[in-house]
Amino acid sequence: MPDLTERCAWCGSDPLYVAYHDHEWGVPEYDSRALWEKLVLDGFQAGLSWITILRKRDAFRETFEGFDPQRVAAWGEAEVAQALQNPGIVRHRGKIEAAVKGARLFLEIEEAQGFSPFIWSFVGGRPIQNRFTAMSQVPVKTPQSEAMSKALKKRGFNFCGPVITYAFMQACGLVNDHMAHCPAHARVRALSPA
Repeated sequence: MPDLTERCAWCGSDPLYVAYHDHEWGVPEYDSRALWEKLVLDGFQAGLSWITILRKRDAFRETFEGFDPQRVAAWGEAEVAQALQNPGIVRHRGKIEAAVKGARLFLEIEEAQGFSPFIWSFVGGRPIQNRFTAMSQVPVKTPQSEAMSKALKKRGFNFCGPVITYAFMQACGLVNDHMAHCPAHARVRALSPA
């Protein structure tokens, strides 16, 4: 039986990871720009661990101009080449180019319906409140993450398979996947709209 004050086991004891778990992960995010940033970072995570991306997040933010989609959408080969020289980020041409393309697609969605309403539509506008008691119960993808992945890919996004979109949904609070015994579970649940 887990200690009722025990955090989710995945964050371990790394202070950066613990702070991320306690203050960010699972908190419902409604800001369109912040959602896009997290989607991009989850795409960069593909094949890597989240702690790797988290340790490089400040460098990513600097390189991608604060994840300002207007600015990133205007990037050309010179900016991509410059990003590829930055050892502070994951230097993967395909992922960098996907971020630029994603910025352009973000702007289209933002203008048409708003990126946040588009993303939240996959859960009916409200966080799904799970009550898992063991990590083995947490799925790697769900019908909602599969639908989101399919819709994003149809619009032209890359690095957004259903496993990536589920990690994104967990991080941005579209689902509350904190363990039921984790102190953050109740805090995150309380942030859900009534």
